Amino acid sequence: MRSFLLAFAAAAIPTLTAQSQTSTDSLRLYDLRATALTQDPRAAELELLASQSALRLQNINSDLKPALSFESQAQYQSDVASIPITLPGISIPTPQHDTYDAHLNANQRIFDPSLSSRRAVDRAQTIESQARVRTALYSISESVNTAFFTALRSQSQIAELETTLTDIEAQIAVADDRVKAGTALPSESDALRAELLRRRQAVAEQTAARKAAIAVLSDLIGKPIDPSIPLAAPDLATTVAAARSASDVRDRPEYQQFQATRDVLDKTSDALSAQLEPRISAFGRAGYGRPGLNPLSDKFDSYWLTGLQLQWSPWNWGLTNRDREINKLQRDIVASEEKAFTAGLQRAVEQDKAAIDRLQAALEQDDEIIALREKIFAETRARYTEAVITSADYVDKQTDVLAARLSRASHRVELAQARAHLLTTLGLEVR
Repeated sequence: MRSFLLAFAAAAIPTLTAQSQTSTDSLRLYDLRATALTQDPRAAELELLASQSALRLQNINSDLKPALSFESQAQYQSDVASIPITLPGISIPTPQHDTYDAHLNANQRIFDPSLSSRRAVDRAQTIESQARVRTALYSISESVNTAFFTALRSQSQIAELETTLTDIEAQIAVADDRVKAGTALPSESDALRAELLRRRQAVAEQTAARKAAIAVLSDLIGKPIDPSIPLAAPDLATTVAAARSASDVRDRPEYQQFQATRDVLDKTSDALSAQLEPRISAFGRAGYGRPGLNPLSDKFDSYWLTGLQLQWSPWNWGLTNRDREINKLQRDIVASEEKAFTAGLQRAVEQDKAAIDRLQAALEQDDEIIALREKIFAETRARYTEAVITSADYVDKQTDVLAARLSRASHRVELAQARAHLLTTLGLEVR
């Protein structure tokens, strides 16, 4: 009767354990990924880049405001202009050798087509820089995936191992009773105790591996995670099925970066063209010095002048054309990089699809293998209860069942990880 009750308890505990884990799961892959993206220090660069752009645009807009400058000068020159003519009754003044001048300059741009193109280039460069940051941040998603599924794999291994510990403890009690009754040798109990210690070691190893993976997750999301909280395996079958049927998925941030780079090159070409157009500005100058505007005067005097200025450089020895050609070559480089990235992405997707198909088939076989192993183990348990076989034989058959269950648990986690990797590769959300 005692052996029957212990065996019943051992059979009931796995079901209770599985139910309790299912009801208390709270760590979700989607939440961890979202938190990791917001907590990464590089996420702050997006706002910093926007602030930098705002300041640069203010500097560009400042070119539309009047530019003021003050200059002063005092000098002595060895010779001055003079008129070598002497007229009766007329005194021709001779300029002083020392001259002084202080004046205020003002310049106001009236027409400058390059300003709008400079603004467009700056905005495009900011979008490109932010796209580069988002591309760098996206690598965190795969880091979270790796740590999450490492912890989940250890969690599933621990669950399978712990379901066998109570059964072995129950069989140790049975073996001890037989040793006391003189119907079994002490080695029967010793063999069971050795296997119990080995499995506890395995549990400790998996616990340590899970704790290390949880520590990595804690670092990625920027806050501690209680190692005792179970992880929930994501159900991605429906999402993956839809993703596999899609003909062209270009949701990776790298594609946004490629497009942003092309936009920068386009805006830069426009800015090159704008540099060849004429620019008009108004200028003014007011000052005080000796001489003023009259070069023959030997007195201090105030003066002012104003006017319009046209600047136009229609010819720069082919510099603009060469810059346009450089931009065209750079666009070709970007197109080549995008094509290579797409090809690599397609190869990775095919590998993920093959892994998913393999693991799905393996899981179907795992169920058959476990059913056969459990059938064999049920017969072994009955024979062991009747003392027909030794505890070593009992442990061997139970180990076969455990190995099959561990394999199935690993395949389940690997399948979920392969699905998550496929979605991450395609740039889709993993919920």
